Amino acid sequence: MPTKKCITVYKFDELSDEAKEKAREWWREGGLDYEWYDCVESDFKEIGKILGIDVTKIFFTGFSSQGDGACFEGYYEYAKGSVKKLKEYAPQDTELHRIAEELAKAQKRFFYGIDAVISHEGHYYHEMCTKILVRHSNGEYIDNETDEIFTELLRDLMKWLYRTLAREYDYLNSDEQVDETIMANEYEFTEDGNRSVVT
Repeated sequence: MPTKKCITVYKFDELSDEAKEKAREWWREGGLDYEWYDCVESDFKEIGKILGIDVTKIFFTGFSSQGDGACFEGYYEYAKGSVKKLKEYAPQDTELHRIAEELAKAQKRFFYGIDAVISHEGHYYHEMCTKILVRHSNGEYIDNETDEIFTELLRDLMKWLYRTLAREYDYLNSDEQVDETIMANEYEFTEDGNRSVVT
């Protein structure tokens, strides 16, 4: 004979501080099992477009292991007015401003004819796992120093992307945001903070 048991369930804000922490841990174990990074990637592709980069693919892993990072594949060429447009798009981001300014400065030396093909290499996804082929559109010789300037600036952009993804991840996992998500979904818990699922 089946027996019927009654348990008392609690809303998140009715839990003790200790039980709330346990409820947060439950959510963090699987709460980000969706494409939470979509907005960051969409924003990055828009930034890339302003800078003259057609970003075709983004890779990343994170956020607390050796080898974590981000990189992208795509094609870069000079985009007229990129510095001004980027400052309008992201007025507070001085690192993006620096990258845009230095790319434009380096392009000027070659009459804005530099382009680059960016591809992923290896088993990891940080900025050093990329092959960046820097070229001049008319076939003019590119010296090592110029090659390194463009390569480093494009990799600086990959580091910027990783930091942005990490900030978004930390924000979504912050106590305040987790609490808000749990309460918005009206999850219920036992007194000790375990998730209560009524079947």
